[in-house]
Amino acid sequence: MGNHHNSAKAPVLEVKNISLSFGGVKALTDISFDIREGEIRALIGPNGAGKSSMLNVISGFYHPQIGEVWFRGEKRPPMKPYQVARQGIARTFQNIALFKGMSTIDNLMTGRINHMHANLFWQALWKGPAEREEIEHRERVEHVIDFLEIQAIRKTPVGRLSYGLQKRVELGRALAADAQLLLLDEPMAGMNLEEKEDMSRFIIDVNEEFGTTIVLIEHDMSVVMDLSDRVVVLDYGRKLADGEPDDVRNDPSVIDAYLGVSHDE
Repeated sequence: MGNHHNSAKAPVLEVKNISLSFGGVKALTDISFDIREGEIRALIGPNGAGKSSMLNVISGFYHPQIGEVWFRGEKRPPMKPYQVARQGIARTFQNIALFKGMSTIDNLMTGRINHMHANLFWQALWKGPAEREEIEHRERVEHVIDFLEIQAIRKTPVGRLSYGLQKRVELGRALAADAQLLLLDEPMAGMNLEEKEDMSRFIIDVNEEFGTTIVLIEHDMSVVMDLSDRVVVLDYGRKLADGEPDDVRNDPSVIDAYLGVSHDE
């Protein structure tokens, strides 16, 4: 599965010497790594290692005190999350952030918001009279619905769906947004085995068919080793290891971090 990409590809995003503190408590200390075009890049580590903080830096929610984020070869100024989203970076959350009362298709339409004029967005959502631009957005959304095999739930309010399907709708919203870089924060947490297998397949398909670059935080090591091209390991906010799955799996410091004292959140 993994390791199917040309390692010479240019980085789509680089974090350089990132340090992040909250009220004197260090969340991240001097973290550097890159994300190559078209790869599946896993971010792993025990609880409290700083993985979600790192995603928050990449997606513009946190601004590090030290360090730089480079996107497509240019240093990125401090940006708000909506500006980062406009660059083609989308993110899913541990706690599903969907509109529970809205249908699957309307949730996917919200993924198009960065591509629409604000007025058109609300028109499209509430009135539905077709304009040429809106038809294009609908076509994109229908493509995602077919791709993720969720035709049967297109009109269902997402609050009524199973957990695994809600997660799939959330992935669909990111795809509807034309994400070039997709940040997945524990996409399989709380899933049963069948749901995990489905989600793994869709992540691989998204990567291969859409060419989407993916950063994945995931606790299930078999999933990480199966899916990812490269893995970066954080522990207590520091970078412990970085490399291909087999190298990381056999790294003594990584084994210690995982088998050592249990970390609390």
